[in-house]
Amino acid sequence: MKTTADDAAREPGSTTRSHHSRTDVLVSPEWLTAHLRDPGLTVVEVDVSSAAYDDWHIDGAVLWNVYSDLKDRNYRLVPPTALESLLARSGIGPGSTVVFYGYAPAMGFWLMSLLGHSQVRILDCSRDTWRAEGHPWGDVVPQPLETRYRLRAGEARVRADLAAVRDAIGRPEVVLLDVRTAAEFDGDRFWPSGAPEPHGRAGHVPTAVHQTIDAIHDHRGAFRPDAELREHFAPHLGPDRDLITYCAVGGRAATAWFVLTHLLGHDHVRVYDGSWAEWGRLPGTPVAISESAHA
Repeated sequence: MKTTADDAAREPGSTTRSHHSRTDVLVSPEWLTAHLRDPGLTVVEVDVSSAAYDDWHIDGAVLWNVYSDLKDRNYRLVPPTALESLLARSGIGPGSTVVFYGYAPAMGFWLMSLLGHSQVRILDCSRDTWRAEGHPWGDVVPQPLETRYRLRAGEARVRADLAAVRDAIGRPEVVLLDVRTAAEFDGDRFWPSGAPEPHGRAGHVPTAVHQTIDAIHDHRGAFRPDAELREHFAPHLGPDRDLITYCAVGGRAATAWFVLTHLLGHDHVRVYDGSWAEWGRLPGTPVAISESAHA
């Protein structure tokens, strides 16, 4: 992407910024509007259905559907060959800058980090704010030129699997951070919508602590200042603590990971991307229910 000297000072990933600077990982709607047509930039909306995208989306954006593009039928991450195909048809190459927005932008950011792709950003506002403030949008589905992207070893340390979560139960040096709603954590519902899950059990992983992410954005959908975010997560942070975040399918867990890792600078945070959709549907996993559930 071509930039002026002034743009370079604000450019995401600029070498003048520290590793955890917000401009390394977030872009403003003004910046994205100015660079929307830059070669090498791809905008991706991440959601759990195509409904919002089909209605309207950021001009030129492609859609990643969590359930059909990122997860298999058991809610596990799809294999590398499927991810390579997704990147190719999205027009993303090894040198691309990818900006995520929508319902679960941090899930896209986390996935690209897992795959070792460093030029990744999140739009620092909600999709509704984008349109309300007059930025370009439309309903035409783009047809990007397909690329070739051969995945390499990425950042496996950002991911926790079922075995890692099971091993963390009861260990004081590892915090299992459940960022779902109180109703999900307590065991009153399996899915956040309240929809039934015939093969699932509601509740939480034993010894997990509960901390929603409802308050981490302001009225525009932008991340709150670092001091407020640090206060929000303070009860669960410590210099010798590892954190594993989980939710229902990984979107909220990835958001907590993004804040803790990239905005607050904590290095030992992993996402259990199988989350409750995997854990709660397996017959052999331990499940705890809060005393208030079903009271």
